[in-house]
Parts: sequence; structure tokens; C-alpha cells
Amino acid sequence: MREMPRLGQGTWRMGESRFAWKTELHALRAGIDAGMALIDTAEMYGNGRAETLVGEAILGLPRENVYLVSKVYPHNAGGARLIQSCEASLTRLGVEALDLYLLHWPGAIPLAETVAGMEGLVRAGKILRWGVSNFDTGDMQSLFAVPGGDRCAANQVLYHLGSRGIEVDLLPWLRARQIPAMAYCPLAQAGSLRRGLADSAAVAAVAQKHEITPMQALLGFVLAQPGLCAIPKAAVPAHARQNAAMATIPLDAEDLQTLNAAFPAPAKKVPLDIE
Repeated sequence: MREMPRLGQGTWRMGESRFAWKTELHALRAGIDAGMALIDTAEMYGNGRAETLVGEAILGLPRENVYLVSKVYPHNAGGARLIQSCEASLTRLGVEALDLYLLHWPGAIPLAETVAGMEGLVRAGKILRWGVSNFDTGDMQSLFAVPGGDRCAANQVLYHLGSRGIEVDLLPWLRARQIPAMAYCPLAQAGSLRRGLADSAAVAAVAQKHEITPMQALLGFVLAQPGLCAIPKAAVPAHARQNAAMATIPLDAEDLQTLNAAFPAPAKKVPLDIE
């Protein structure tokens, strides 16, 4: 079974404007051409329009050239509604199966029912793996307490230099069980999620050293963390290519020390950051 790539493309808030459609389409294709085969989307994004955009971006490509991830609403994550949601996502994407299907966040439907449904989708060949999103350590423990819960293949959570709470307990918990974490918003939405991040002297110093942009430096920090996959969004081709370039521009120990000093991880557990 294909291994999940460490660097991919996010699509949150894409596909929502017909005026931006072509530019976003070219951005996704530029990312694929530059080696970012993983594309993350969700039935929630643009009420399915992001999935339709992705489907158009990958049209004509060999299926093995892309690693597709989508997410189901919590209120759809059980029984017939889970099957219907998955089928609708597959139709919009124009494919027969997803590489990874995630529960978007914890909801009211019992986890045992969701896990059973996900396993049914695997048996039916609709998905290859399943996982979760926005699950904190306690949520993961609850998941592992139900039959088949330990088959979870990933947990997608918000993580960037300015939001490092998962390093306290969630990330070690996942690493101990060899479950990858997928970092969404690894660029902190162009630095807007943390005051002082985009114009930080530490970030600027690392960027200048490697002749990259501050946003690339933020992405490099996330990619330097073991057991993490990053899915930055790029709405224009140039940004997609900049993101892809970070696969071959690793930050060194000195860089990480500089960034750690400026934006240290919390000393104790904090609530899971969700955007």
C-alpha cells in the first residue's frame, strides 16, 4: 500500500470563487508537477466545490500520480450517510477510491459506528485507509478504545511554528503508535494566525540564510519535525512551486534553535488549536 507523502497541498477555501477557479486550478497542477502528489480536501470545503476543483486538476493524470485525502462531516460519519458522503466525494473527484478518508472532527455519532463504517468502505474498495482530524490525545484514546480504532492511519491537526501545543502530549502519543500527524495551516495562513510570526526577525534570519521566503521558512520548520506531513495551501502557481521547493531545502539544527528560541513550544498541555 502506498506510503503517504510528507508534503502535499491543502484546499481549504479553494473552489469558492468562479473568478479564482482557473488560477487555483493552475496552482494545484503546478504543485503536482513540482512533486506534491498529496492533495487534501473535504466535503465541507466550498460545499464540495473544492473536491470538484481537485477533480478537474487531476483529470487525465494516472491515478497513481496523486494521493487523495478527503474528509467527512461528523454528522455524516455513520451508517448510510457515511457511504453516501464517500460516494459523493468520489463522484466530485472523479475517482473510484480515496487513498485516505478522515473524520473531520469529533462529533455525536459513536466512534464505534464510524470505525465500523470506515472499515466497510475499506472492504468495499472505496477507500484504502481511514483516519481522523482535530482529535486531541483524549479523543485518540477514546478512538483506540473501540474495536478497530487502532487502524487509524493519520490524525490531521493544526500545527505551525506559532502553534506548537501538540508537541506536549499528542505528537508523542501518535509517534509512539507510528501514526502520522498531518499539519494543516503549516504557514499559519500566511502568518496571520500568530501575531509577529510573519515579520519575526528569527524567521527572517532563517529565510535570508537559505535564500527563501519567510513562508518557506515556516514550512521548513514543520517539515523538520519527524512523523509529520504538511499540507500548505497555495492559491497561485508561484506559491505552490515555492512550497514544493522546501522538500529539498532542509533546515538545520542552528535554524531550528533560532526558531525554537523565538517561538518555543508550551511547557504544559494546552487545548488543541483548531482553525
